[in-house]
Amino acid sequence: MIGAVALAFAAAGVWFGAQKSPSPALPAAAHNTAAGTPVDELFQQQLKDAQGVQQALAQWKGKALIVNFWAPWCGPCVEEMPELSALQGEIRSKNVQVIGIGIDSPSNIAAFAEKTRIDYPVYVAGLSGTELSRKFGNTQGGLPYTVLLGADGKVVKTYLGRLKFGELRADLARM
Repeated sequence: MIGAVALAFAAAGVWFGAQKSPSPALPAAAHNTAAGTPVDELFQQQLKDAQGVQQALAQWKGKALIVNFWAPWCGPCVEEMPELSALQGEIRSKNVQVIGIGIDSPSNIAAFAEKTRIDYPVYVAGLSGTELSRKFGNTQGGLPYTVLLGADGKVVKTYLGRLKFGELRADLARM
């Protein structure tokens, strides 16, 4: 059963990663920081990192964030990770942080993180990460899904599928 679910998510990730369509429209609630928004829900999360240490995502409030929803079995997710790591090195001094929210089991994410160099924090959300990404406008549940948040906590843009790093850098430059 788990293998079938993983295979379905992988197929969806590959399909959405190959699409050229613009990012989906966000629900109106995702555009503001009023109570009950996806941004509030994100910052209320207490997730374990890849080493199993509980972390509060509220530690990232006040920074611009690139929140990348991913899974180890998602080909496009894995392909963009080296570029996300390199980008983190470029933007670290600009008060911008990349974080990864893994949609898989703690053991799978830990094993992946152990053999893969990732230069940004990775957290384990399991399938609840899919629901959180949906609240940010990922109605199709595809991976990877990335949300760009301003330091003010407002959603700047979302990206469905493998990131186009030129587009992301241009969006970061406009913030």
